[in-house]
Amino acid sequence: MTGQIVFDPLLPWPLIAVLGALAAAGVALALWRGLPGWALRFAAAVVLVAALAQPSFQEEDRAALSDIVLMLVDQSASQDLGDRMDTTAAAAETMEARLAARPNTEVRRIEVGDGEGDSGTLLMTALTEALAEEPRGRIAGIFLLSDGRLHDLDRAPDLPAPLHLLLSGRDTDWDRRLIVRNAPAFAILGEPVTLTLRIEDEGAAPGATETALQISVDGGAPQQVTVPVGQDVDLPVTLPHGGLNVIQFTTPNAEGELTDRNNTALVQINGVRDRLRVLLVSGEPHAGSRTWRNLLKSDSSVDLVHFTILRPPEKQDGVPVTELSLIAFPTRELFLEKIEDFDLIIFDRYKRRGILPAIYLDNVRNYVETGGAVLVAAGPDFASADSLFRSPLGEVLPAEPTARVLGEGFRPQVTELGERHPVTAGLTGADSWGRWMRQIEVTPRDSAEVVMAGPEDRPLLVLDRVGEGRVALLASDQAWLWSRGFEGGGPQLELLRRLAHWMMKEPELEEEALWAEATGQSMRIIRRTLEEGVGEVTVTRPDGTEETVTLSEVAPGRFEATYQGPEIGLYRLTEGEQETVIGLGPAAPREFEQTIASAEALEPVLDSMRGGTARIEEGLPTIRAVGAGRPAAGRGWLGITPREAYETMDVTRLPLLPPWLVLLLAAGFIVGAWLREGRREGRRA
Repeated sequence: MTGQIVFDPLLPWPLIAVLGALAAAGVALALWRGLPGWALRFAAAVVLVAALAQPSFQEEDRAALSDIVLMLVDQSASQDLGDRMDTTAAAAETMEARLAARPNTEVRRIEVGDGEGDSGTLLMTALTEALAEEPRGRIAGIFLLSDGRLHDLDRAPDLPAPLHLLLSGRDTDWDRRLIVRNAPAFAILGEPVTLTLRIEDEGAAPGATETALQISVDGGAPQQVTVPVGQDVDLPVTLPHGGLNVIQFTTPNAEGELTDRNNTALVQINGVRDRLRVLLVSGEPHAGSRTWRNLLKSDSSVDLVHFTILRPPEKQDGVPVTELSLIAFPTRELFLEKIEDFDLIIFDRYKRRGILPAIYLDNVRNYVETGGAVLVAAGPDFASADSLFRSPLGEVLPAEPTARVLGEGFRPQVTELGERHPVTAGLTGADSWGRWMRQIEVTPRDSAEVVMAGPEDRPLLVLDRVGEGRVALLASDQAWLWSRGFEGGGPQLELLRRLAHWMMKEPELEEEALWAEATGQSMRIIRRTLEEGVGEVTVTRPDGTEETVTLSEVAPGRFEATYQGPEIGLYRLTEGEQETVIGLGPAAPREFEQTIASAEALEPVLDSMRGGTARIEEGLPTIRAVGAGRPAAGRGWLGITPREAYETMDVTRLPLLPPWLVLLLAAGFIVGAWLREGRREGRRA
């Protein structure tokens, strides 16, 4: 039971103050004039002003509430290192028993595991949620049993009581970790890219100065080099192919280190071409020639050399030979000496006229067989006696002309095979495409792939592989009509872009391909094929175990499945002859980036309420009660602040100035003042 005087004024306090000031002024005037009843007037004023304040004696029936101590136990992955989990669990049981044995004290034990995904240890988030569920006025102390490696320090709440850390781990712990300082997302094929790595020893390390480093690309045989410890190392790497390259760096597990989970780093770099070098040979000026040139020049990554025959040799108009051109075109240099420098050669309505000798065209054929790419955009010249097919280059062309030129209008159509081929797959809306007005009738070779057709399913776009190279034949010179928007136009830019990239052997346009797209620890497995179906994909996990995944067809020639990786690391996918690798998540999870137990990160939060740190291996501290604002930690002890919280069960109020008493006292003092002053005036009279 406790009692106190409280006020419940009838009027606002400022107004009561004004009335009190007026009453004091009246009393002062009476005193100045020498009226004998000024004291009684003062007493009456005091009673009336006090009545307006309504004083009461309040008595509360209180029930004492217990103090609450929060104890957060870290059970994240880093606590599994060494004997941390066992020593932390034993320490938690002992501390809980000690705290619960204190009078008027309750313990709230909260176990904190790993955050979702790779978010790490979220101790401050768990503490904020725990504080939100308890009355802050009852929190007497907070204890964290952890290795101190948390990843949400920026979410630290405003603390109502001292925070202490009971640190797991041992003083003799040490660990080696591999850090990738710099790794670009893209790199140019054929040019070395520099990756910066660092191998660090933390804790009570043995003091090694160098260690081995293994490097493997796409899961291949590793190469081993020796690198220094504690220094940045620049490693030049040349990507072996375009598209995604997965590079794995590993340093062997050293004796005595805490874990090898942070001894590996995965770097995924996309290989891109620096410049696409294209040689465009136009047999004669025509509307499509400018379209080809504008298309290729619009891409800043394309280096174009355009060789155009403006005046055919058979034209006889008496112009001296020395005036036929401003400069001599370097045909020998282009077609013999530097032909290997080009990524793609395009023949646009070209026919044999003696300008390019047969030896030059034979060299182009050899260029294709050794890995080059040739695209022929055929016009009526391809069906003539001077056709490019009737040159040494004809041995590698994918189709033979029948000498027939079809002059009727038609709408290009994607064939059944073309719906699955990456060059033409997804080019929808053929019914709304504009017509072309001419097609050269050709007969495709047995090995060729017809992905687009004209009237009566005649081959229009024919693709083939020859040796190490690729060739394509577009049996029409009317594609430029699409770029002009004739009858609605068509996807000329996208078609030719895909065609060029397929001929450049870009991985995303391979007919038979297997790859995966990673999101966190899940991946979308994608298999593209020209066949009607595919087999199961064998997934080899980082630990070497295997399982199979069945794919479902989501589009013609495209099969997919979603796979959830049970662990972080490098996965190998295999289906038939197709094979690829993919990295899920970081090679070293966030929990294992830094593994040495340390209170350094928590020191600002601990200091805010004068809390402290104690190592579990050195023995558990005793618990003391300390006053608010006083140091809450010392040698061998940690403190909690008793809150003396209570719950009010009942409240009783007794007015100190009931109305009848106010009326009686005020009237008595006023009448007394009047009578006294009246007698004095009577004696004077």
